[in-house]
Amino acid sequence: MVVFFEVLLVIFSIGLITVVLLQKGKSAGLAGAISGGAEHLFGKTKARGMDLVLQRTTVGLAAGFMILAIVVAMLK
Repeated sequence: MVVFFEVLLVIFSIGLITVVLLQKGKSAGLAGAISGGAEHLFGKTKARGMDLVLQRTTVGLAAGFMILAIVVAMLK
């Protein structure tokens, strides 16, 4: 049972790394950090199509990863 959860944890971690690397950067240097912060504060989103899918997939994989990490730690 523990081995199953460990293998699942490795699959989730590889998936999470892949999805994070596929996402575009949100800012471009100092100018992007200033304007990106303002856009985030006032709710302007540019997430369309594939970006939105990647964001939602990242959230799902991160939640699954954290839950699996806790389960594996409790089982050991």
